[in-house]
Amino acid sequence: MTMNQPHYSYPSSPQLVALVDPYVYQTLQSIVGREVVVETARGSVQGMLREARPDHIILSSNRTTLFIRIQQIVWIRLTN
Repeated sequence: MTMNQPHYSYPSSPQLVALVDPYVYQTLQSIVGREVVVETARGSVQGMLREARPDHIILSSNRTTLFIRIQQIVWIRLTN
């Protein structure tokens, strides 16, 4: 390697890189158990926020459990 050439190091296995927005995560945790409307890149869904994780939420809607990635959420509104 000469002096001005960049040196690249490639890991031997894939690595996951996920960004967590601590403010969004903390806010979501504070409204667990509440009825919400969640707008995503694919549309909106209404239901009970059952759990908030650093990378996704779990929503119950019409006897269906939905797992929604936080990165796909545009906004969230409380319904009551």
